[in-house]
Amino acid sequence: MRLAISVPATSANLGPGFDSFGLALELCNDVAIDTDAAPGVTWEGEGAHELATDGSDMVSEAIAAVAHRMGLDVPTFSIHGVNRIPLARGLGSSSAAAVAGVVAASVLLDLGIHEEPAGVFALAAEIEGHPDNAAPAAFGGFTIALPTGEVHRLEPHEDLRPVAIVPDVRLSTAEARAALPASVALVDAVANAAHAALMVEALTVDPTLLRTAIRDRLHQDVRLALVPDVRDVFDELRRRHVPVCVSGAGPTLLAFVMDDTPALTHELLGVSAAWRIWPLDVRARGFSIDG
Repeated sequence: MRLAISVPATSANLGPGFDSFGLALELCNDVAIDTDAAPGVTWEGEGAHELATDGSDMVSEAIAAVAHRMGLDVPTFSIHGVNRIPLARGLGSSSAAAVAGVVAASVLLDLGIHEEPAGVFALAAEIEGHPDNAAPAAFGGFTIALPTGEVHRLEPHEDLRPVAIVPDVRLSTAEARAALPASVALVDAVANAAHAALMVEALTVDPTLLRTAIRDRLHQDVRLALVPDVRDVFDELRRRHVPVCVSGAGPTLLAFVMDDTPALTHELLGVSAAWRIWPLDVRARGFSIDG
């Protein structure tokens, strides 16, 4: 059996939607599983030289976790991954790998989990620990992951034009989360609730509301303080009235192009060519399977 799985990059939080909002992007990792090939794990693309080849990578661990949960043995297989999602940049690379592993295990073991995104999401979120990324990777589009484990998928507005601004530095999710305060002021919680409600309207009905809706008081300032160069770019975009948020835990920024937005170039943002400025379409679907 040969199986090809594609899983999209995701941007979580989207400003005020801390730990709940997620958006699927048209930037996909591909994972090929072959039960007729010699067992082994190989990688190419983003971070290929850093990823484990001994079975301790997230794809392999997710496959093993699903098999263990079901009390089943997995046939031998090879994994070859083509990575396009940068590692440790806030674009959901770990969740993409977990989703790919859950889908692969479901097909290899004939579990049927992959036939519904809800089942894939539940297992991937449990294994990897980030429901706000796992939800759009499984369902596609714009998702709201509730603390109860429920996910609501909404149709993103067709005029959304996100641009990922990927710096040449990394920020681990653990470091970014450790910097967050244990409590927040009531006024900040109220502000985020209001802006999150408006953000749903902006992403699904009226993107012109993004400039107002995308404000956050819970997590972005703390995380941006860890990466001052990214903070400078964030502030410059805000000064130019470009809707922008920290993607996931960062350090990537996700900007939304409006009709009057200037061309987002390295010169405009004052960054080196090592930064990547990627216009990315919103992806309507989550994972896909071929084979």
